[in-house]
Amino acid sequence: MSTGSSPRRRFSQEFLLWVLNLIPLKLRVSGLEKLGDLVYWMDVRHRIIACRNLSLAFPNMDPGERGRIARTVFRNLGRLIAEFSFIPRLTRENFQRYASMEGLEHLESALKKEKGVLLLTAHFGNWEWMAAMFPFLTGRNCHVVMRPLDNRFLDRVIDRLRTGTGNRTIPKQKGMGKILRALNQGGMVGILLDQNMSWQEGVFVKFFGESACTNNGMALIAIKTGAPVLPIFNIRQADGRYLVVIGAELEVIRTGRKDLDAEKNTQLFTEVIERIVREHPDHWLWIHQRWKTRPWQVKQELSLPGPEKPMDRESFPEQRYGKDSAASL
Repeated sequence: MSTGSSPRRRFSQEFLLWVLNLIPLKLRVSGLEKLGDLVYWMDVRHRIIACRNLSLAFPNMDPGERGRIARTVFRNLGRLIAEFSFIPRLTRENFQRYASMEGLEHLESALKKEKGVLLLTAHFGNWEWMAAMFPFLTGRNCHVVMRPLDNRFLDRVIDRLRTGTGNRTIPKQKGMGKILRALNQGGMVGILLDQNMSWQEGVFVKFFGESACTNNGMALIAIKTGAPVLPIFNIRQADGRYLVVIGAELEVIRTGRKDLDAEKNTQLFTEVIERIVREHPDHWLWIHQRWKTRPWQVKQELSLPGPEKPMDRESFPEQRYGKDSAASL
């Protein structure tokens, strides 16, 4: 990296954000929500994924309602982009126009333990907006665990937005040391725990009654450090503002058996996410292949060399909820 090119890159990043923010936020939200409607019809692959996932999670829900939620996912992504790009305009003077908070007392109580705090959340509502608002709402910065983008220019733009209000980012890969240091210093670390993992990287827990491979890192950290775990989610209000809710500290399970405790606490954390998704199903990212990794894959990989095993259709949700599940949507 040449020293002369770095200022040019920073200028191009700032210029892009400046141009985007020439468009008033309300107009930007409206336009990108409409674009989300268009993408819903054009992006067949992700529309089918959303419909399959909704059929799996809510088999008794009216198909028309599942279709409405699936369309809302794409509109929400448009809104997320519009609001995310507005972060450079957020200040301590204007943030209350866009968000408020409940449950701050839970955070205050957890911080008094002086072990740092783990914040459990998910790709729910506008998670980026919530993180950006956090320093204004609480008066404290936090560390956010994230996966860098493959495109370096866009990754720097996104990182500029994520750190624009005072937060710090921790790359997901090889981030354990930084997470532990942040907690040791009494800091707060936010982790999104609703992503599918390969079977080598996670444990299988139940999510909407189906086995979902989930990262157990948060559970292991909580057990090792004793850091309190608090759920935090954002709920969109009728007026377009967000209510950020911090829940009471979760009671971490400790039996003395590391692997068992990791699995049981990962299940506990996943159940918290499931409850909020059930309450507000239109807020979650249904286009993510949450149940992509299946238990039969573990057995197949660990078995002795031989003919490839046939797919276990009963254990694979996408086989039970195929394209026909989207037909009426």
